[in-house]
Amino acid sequence: MAETAIINDRPDSKHILSNDRRYVGSKESSAYVIYDISQSFNINKYQDIFITDVVQIGLSFQTIVTFVIGIWDVINDVFLAAIVDKTRTRFGKFRPWLFICSGPGYVLSLIYWLLPIIFAGTDPYHAGKLAFYMIFQLISNLNGSLCNISRTGMLSTITPNVIERTRLITQASLFSGFIEKWPEIFMGLLIDLINHGKLKIPMKALYVSAGVFTSTVVSIMGLFFVFTARERVAQRIEKPSVLQGIKSIITNKPLLILTITEFLQAFGMNSGVNYYYINVLGLASMTTIVGIPGAFVSPASYALVTRARERFSTRFLWIVSSHLGDFLMIFVYLIGSINKNYKKLAVMIPAFMIRETIWMTCWGLMNVIPEEMRNETIDYGEWKNGYRTEGMTGVAKDLAKKLVGTVGASIKAFILSKIGYVEGAGYGNQSEKTEYLLFMMCTLLPTVTCIFGLIPKFFYDLSGEKKERMYRELAERRRSIITQLNEFKDDESEKTD
Repeated sequence: MAETAIINDRPDSKHILSNDRRYVGSKESSAYVIYDISQSFNINKYQDIFITDVVQIGLSFQTIVTFVIGIWDVINDVFLAAIVDKTRTRFGKFRPWLFICSGPGYVLSLIYWLLPIIFAGTDPYHAGKLAFYMIFQLISNLNGSLCNISRTGMLSTITPNVIERTRLITQASLFSGFIEKWPEIFMGLLIDLINHGKLKIPMKALYVSAGVFTSTVVSIMGLFFVFTARERVAQRIEKPSVLQGIKSIITNKPLLILTITEFLQAFGMNSGVNYYYINVLGLASMTTIVGIPGAFVSPASYALVTRARERFSTRFLWIVSSHLGDFLMIFVYLIGSINKNYKKLAVMIPAFMIRETIWMTCWGLMNVIPEEMRNETIDYGEWKNGYRTEGMTGVAKDLAKKLVGTVGASIKAFILSKIGYVEGAGYGNQSEKTEYLLFMMCTLLPTVTCIFGLIPKFFYDLSGEKKERMYRELAERRRSIITQLNEFKDDESEKTD
């Protein structure tokens, strides 16, 4: 028997429809894919180098900023989630907030990439620059948090059909993979050309122009989705209180498993491969080069998602897809540690390339499974408590991760300063000891520290008959909610008359 789901396309919808029914049309599906592309269509991969070597914010101050912003992020997330969960408008619960965030988000993004011009010629510990950077990060984080909470909720309500939701996630991940990384690829190539004297333009000009361009494109993509997409999962008329939101988290076992996992995984540490690729190998486009074989493997990996989900549990697929890449990095570290191979492109390109290609066989699973699990935990909360708290659920999942991640990011900047990393020194100007430690911090260290997040994954059990029963009962409840909404609308019309 096919599972059932409620459609809330119109206020007068009163019937249950099969999960074979498609609710999201071609235009809206395209908007969903475009919005997914917008999340990665940027040069944020090079933010660490941008802030440290181009804007030149001192590493010690970066440690302070990261810690303060992390605490601020945790505090404002809870309040913003409560506000979003209480929202009820004729345009939906999440769309108004996404629209409100779009304008400030675009302006803040432009300011960020213009920082090298605004503070041109200042040293890493210029008081005015540091004060502005701190205030700017506080404001940006507030707007970004509100946008992320709304985006998470919006994507979970675009269709009540579980099968269609998985299809949308799979399509978005697959098609966006062909486009979203182009800014990173071209940026890496241009950085290499500048570093090796083949392109005579200032590094500052490259970052500013690329940042402004991608920010503009992403803003347009986001607005297209906001004006095109619709929310279809019915919300109760009664607005959940903050206590109800907290209750929905405490009683949500799958969410607690995800939260504990995120908490423990946040202890994983690394310096990021950019510091190693650019400062040791002198090849910012290393990611693109080693990813060439994997670029053919990753699209094909999506064809395995449906078959893999039929044969294996969500828990097994989650474990394999999320840890394979880290464990493969052990072999890269061992190869690089022999005869100083970590400094040799002829050795490290094949090593990273083999690791990347094998890892890409799980790329489809790695993109689809966690996203669908996040949506399932929201549905589970509705099933368990009788009301949806997308905002609180999304925040809870990331709360512990952010707390630990704040400390971890601060430690990362601290470690960089302690291993002798010199801000703005550029390729070939770090000590040999520092170069080796940069290599170790992006290969061995994250592999060792990722073990923390493995254990709780064995306890995730939302699958099989339990999952099927949940969605059957949710379908019935949503039909009742729609009936109540219709009665409420009729009562309001009578009062108006």
